[in-house]
Amino acid sequence: MPLPKPNLYPAFNIVRLSHVELAVTDLARSRAFYVDTLGLQVTDETTGAIYLRAMEERGHHCIMLRKATTPEARDLGFKVFSDEDLDKAVYFFKGKGLPVEWVERPYQSRTFRTRDPHGIPLEFYAQMERLPPIHQKYALYKGVKPLRIDHFNCFTPNVDESVAFYNELGFRVTEYTEDAATGKLWAAWTHRKGGVHDIAFTNGIGPRLHHVAFWVPTPLNIIDLLDLMATTGYLPNIERGPGRHGISNAFFLYVRDPDNHRIEIYCSDYQTVDPDLEPIKWDLKDPQRQTLWGAPAPKSWFEEGSTFAGAAARQPDLTASPIIAP
Repeated sequence: MPLPKPNLYPAFNIVRLSHVELAVTDLARSRAFYVDTLGLQVTDETTGAIYLRAMEERGHHCIMLRKATTPEARDLGFKVFSDEDLDKAVYFFKGKGLPVEWVERPYQSRTFRTRDPHGIPLEFYAQMERLPPIHQKYALYKGVKPLRIDHFNCFTPNVDESVAFYNELGFRVTEYTEDAATGKLWAAWTHRKGGVHDIAFTNGIGPRLHHVAFWVPTPLNIIDLLDLMATTGYLPNIERGPGRHGISNAFFLYVRDPDNHRIEIYCSDYQTVDPDLEPIKWDLKDPQRQTLWGAPAPKSWFEEGSTFAGAAARQPDLTASPIIAP
């Protein structure tokens, strides 16, 4: 199926991804992972939740850890350009027959929740409380020195459908994997903010959250994190990497938090601001798409993900797989 043409004038203007809420079973254990090990900064803490930001971020939070009995992914947050865009977004989602619910969110202006056609829970707002900059407070830099939230990756049962819908929202495809036998998309990377992706879609049982990624200064910070995790009880939490992706050219590491949510530590992809930038196509069976150096991803990377609250996951329409049988 051909890629949709870039939609440069969507019904409303999304600036970028903003934040994610993860349900976790033990806040103290999650705090030790996200704050003491990864190095995110606490901006608020209650008996039921922890709000965190990375070092370059001025918004109040990029991740919320919420105490729950069952681990799951909740809303994926996006910032729109203005209050007017927020109202236009409501009109758009209602016009698609998708649910719209106005919600109260601490530290955010008017906010509504909705879902995409496959059930991924989404949250939109225009303004978040601004905090003083800390990017030059170098005494605060710990762990992997996370600078900002970078992207989401989600399993979807139909990548072509997901790309078509988010194209209506103005997300542009930068790179994609196509199944040669069917001509269908197996994965796609789409963006708003001018990097390789704000949200990517991977073929699989879905909708589920595959991972949340944080941008770090250099590959050496990732090596430092590996040394730290390997000597502080987190060796089993290292899932994949370090390595360099063929897609995006990024240096990466995948780790799992105490509730098995997958976190990618990520740096050195490239700029995609030009509206006429042609997407890069990869064949599903090309091993360098996964890792430029050729090392295959573990089976868990293709099969495991965090369920979304209130969303029923189903088998993918496309049965193709990048795993080459021995």
